[in-house]
Amino acid sequence: MNVFESSIIITLQNNIFSGLFVGQNLLTLKEVDSTNNFLKNLLSNSKPLPEGTVIMAETQFAGRGQQNNKWHAEPGKNLTFSVLLKPSFLAIADQFDLTRAISLGVYDALYPLLGDQLKIKWPNDIYYGDKKLGGMLIENLLQGNQLKSAIIGIGLNINQENFPDGAGNATSIKQILQKDYDLQAILADICNNIEAYYLNLKAGKTDLIRNTYLTRLYGFNEIKRFKVSEVEFEGKIIGVKENGLLVINQNNKESTYNLKEIKFLNN
Repeated sequence: MNVFESSIIITLQNNIFSGLFVGQNLLTLKEVDSTNNFLKNLLSNSKPLPEGTVIMAETQFAGRGQQNNKWHAEPGKNLTFSVLLKPSFLAIADQFDLTRAISLGVYDALYPLLGDQLKIKWPNDIYYGDKKLGGMLIENLLQGNQLKSAIIGIGLNINQENFPDGAGNATSIKQILQKDYDLQAILADICNNIEAYYLNLKAGKTDLIRNTYLTRLYGFNEIKRFKVSEVEFEGKIIGVKENGLLVINQNNKESTYNLKEIKFLNN
């Protein structure tokens, strides 16, 4: 099936994307199963796409989060988009640094609106207080021992006022600030900030990105409740390993966990 058959595509010519490449090639779709899937299909079925290509959808009927969780988004009210990057400069062992850079780019774009209650919940969810504003799904495509490209799917609740029961602790900027926001302007800010952190990563400023990520981290140096297997416990996040493993101190003993091993119970 041709990737264009199920979607109406509008190409936006935009001058509010002031960066060098992220967002300069922008496609918006009326409806798609998943912007990540659409971008993967484009990569495999077309001529090479320029780095920084952004696919944005008004409606995404099969959006996914981490661990195949569904993403609930009311059509036309939120941001659901994917970005293509080509971080071949990054060692496979360091690919979590890309997660850090993207998370920080989203954070910095939203911080002027939301202030200090904005946090990054490990590994890459965007939180306001104890509520979830959005998240991302980063799919890295490898070629041999090289990171060939990365498809970064991002979903953010902007103007949605009501959420279905299955949406858990979701919130939106509209719920928090009681006003509507221009989706395209926020998208442009996010793209510009993602590009800035990505270029810092490319320039080798890894320590800056790792240290900044920690200062923005939800629950950092705070007592939180967690669940591992069927065991619940209290612990304190004290760090994130280079490879992205979460470091928790429990009764003066450090343990590391990957995403599938541990669950936050505070929310």
